[in-house]
Amino acid sequence: MDFANKIFRGDRVIWMIFLFLCLISIVEVYSASSILTFRTNFWQPIIKHAGFLLAGTFVVLLVHSMSPRLFWIFVVTLPFVWLLLGATQFLGHTVNGANRYIFGFQPSELAKLSLISCVAFLLSRQKNQMSEKASFWWIWILAILTCALVFRDNFSTAAILYAVIVILMFIGQVPFKRMGLLLLVTFAFMALLISFIWVYPDTAEKAGLRRGVVWVDRIKHYKDQPEITKGKIPDAVFQTTMAKIALARGGVFGVMPGNSHLSDFLPQAYSDFIYAIIIEETGIIGGIFVLALYVILFIRAGTIAGRCTKLFPKLLVMGCALMIFIQALVNMAVSVGLMPVTGQPLPLVSRGGSSILITCVFIGIILSVSRYENPRGIMQEELINEEFEEERRLTNEEEQLDVQPAY
Repeated sequence: MDFANKIFRGDRVIWMIFLFLCLISIVEVYSASSILTFRTNFWQPIIKHAGFLLAGTFVVLLVHSMSPRLFWIFVVTLPFVWLLLGATQFLGHTVNGANRYIFGFQPSELAKLSLISCVAFLLSRQKNQMSEKASFWWIWILAILTCALVFRDNFSTAAILYAVIVILMFIGQVPFKRMGLLLLVTFAFMALLISFIWVYPDTAEKAGLRRGVVWVDRIKHYKDQPEITKGKIPDAVFQTTMAKIALARGGVFGVMPGNSHLSDFLPQAYSDFIYAIIIEETGIIGGIFVLALYVILFIRAGTIAGRCTKLFPKLLVMGCALMIFIQALVNMAVSVGLMPVTGQPLPLVSRGGSSILITCVFIGIILSVSRYENPRGIMQEELINEEFEEERRLTNEEEQLDVQPAY
């Protein structure tokens, strides 16, 4: 117990949620990776995934031991992220028609961390009307540039990241007039862009908006579901149909872990649609439990931010929690048929190295702030340190008594 207190510091609820999600991830990815085992061997997919989770745990331990004062490091990485995103367009590894990976890493994941850190830093520096105006325009420019670089090959990630930044600006008390202007311009631009892609898909694809064309097609198929005739499922709705069958098989209590049948047929069962496999194997009860973990994580992070004594770590915690929570909601909404297919992984649960590592950085940031930047966390740290010092003093006294000569 003493060893655990020395290693796993910070908010205990966040640690429990993190460990629960890792455990669920190992069980469900192992169950849903049956397709991958035919390509390699039986154990390779789960060993690789477990290795990323173990590396992610070390990342959490490292980041949560850092003082929030050091998190400015994430702010200055944004220009480097832009270079990576630009290089990925030309040198990246193509997966499903999109250049998202370079050097085995997905720069769009790092863009989440860098942009959220930058926005939190700029919002924390607002002191008067002049600085508020300057911060607003800097945030808008940085968000547009970053999301534009992500948008070309990963529309859903760009949209989620932009939504998180807008909410974070609202939390940072940006004036409503400026927020209204931002939202008006954003909606107008997106309406024009989607309309252009909808009407002229060939021209849009030639202009480099292939992923935008794919996303608009998904909206069309979601809006007007193709009919299934003679047991033949159209390719456009094959994933969503398989996911619905998995949900139906799950019922209330599920078919138990390891007994999924749809994982053999559902593409990306171990990633984009893992929530459907979770419900198939553990039922509605298991699905509600996983949803509750993310809700509690978000509420707990909000509580930590509310107790925080400084503005930068407060906003940074909220940005990290928003990114995890919104991404989880999007993944689950797609799996149960409430949204068109987006390709977003379930944080900490889906298979994927880049996503796991960056999510672990988010968790580490939340834990660090819970340790160093709120009164309860500081008192808890001081109490633990006092116990360790007392234990060390007693140990030294015992050792001194042991080495004294006996007369």
